[in-house]
This record gives sequence, C-alpha cells and structure tokens, in this order.
Amino acid sequence: MEIIKAIEQGKIFIYPTDTIYGLGCEAGNKEAVEKIKEIKERDKSKPLSIIAPSLEWIQEKCVVDCEIEKYLPGPYTLILKKKNPEFLSWVSSETLGVRIPANKFTKIIQESKKPFITTSVNLSGEPFALNLEDILEEIKSKVDVIIPVGGKLSGKPSTLIKEGKILERKNQPKGF
Repeated sequence: MEIIKAIEQGKIFIYPTDTIYGLGCEAGNKEAVEKIKEIKERDKSKPLSIIAPSLEWIQEKCVVDCEIEKYLPGPYTLILKKKNPEFLSWVSSETLGVRIPANKFTKIIQESKKPFITTSVNLSGEPFALNLEDILEEIKSKVDVIIPVGGKLSGKPSTLIKEGKILERKNQPKGF
C-alpha cells in the first residue's frame, strides 16, 4: 500500500484523527520528527504524542497504570511512563503520550506496525484545524502527504489520562 510505504520512508503527513487534523510521521525517524517540530515552530524540548500500532505495543513499551481498553481506541491520550527512557528520546523523555484514534487512517498506521507522531497541525499556540481549509498554506507546502476527510472533524482535542485519571485542561502537561 502506498501510504504504508510513505510512512516507512519517513514522509510527513497531514491526516484526520477522530478529533482534529494531525501532523505526523513515523516516530522512529528522528529527522522527520525534528522536521515536524520545525514546521510547527515548536520548542524542540516539548514532548510529542504518538499513535501506537497496537495495545500490545503499548504494554511492551510502557508501564501501563490504567485499563487501556477502557480508553483506546478513542479520543484519549494516555500519559504513560516509558519502560526504557532512551526509547524514542527525541519524541519525549520519561513519559509518552499514547493514542489510538478511532478512525480509518489509524488502521493504516497500525498495518505499518510503526509508532506514528500525532500533534495538531498548526503553528505552536495557534488554533487547531477541523477542515483542510483551516490549515495554513505555509504548513501544507512543507508536508509530503495530505489525507483528506469529507466534512468537518469533531474539534474536541483528545482527553488526557494520567494514572487512570482525567486531567483537567488547565492541569494538562504542555505539549501533549
């Protein structure tokens, strides 16, 4: 499949999630991850979240402190401690924001069996996109693949879960 090949090649994507449009790439490709931070004009030290290839992958790579099946797939980001802090160190330090959106594009990502960066497609601090028309041309021109969806997305960013508890927006770690 062409999309899986593009993921493996480190291409940068604009894609729909179950909440808002995202900007992402294969998380193991450090160079592509750095390019996403540049596109967003984001502080390089701020963490990014990933779309996990499977629930089993999450259990293998992270210390699971909640019932992940209760939240994933769905509009949640679980903040979990990494079993190995060096794993994907260019994405985040000791914890990892992990998602499995409930949508078609996630199923393709899962077929690749690769973790995939998921961050809102906007400049840091600016509003997120619900339609492709909401995305700045400046950003669109710097990506390799744009996956459209018919209509408008829900617009509610994923809910953060840490240690099995919902974090209030004001208490959510910056960057996730």
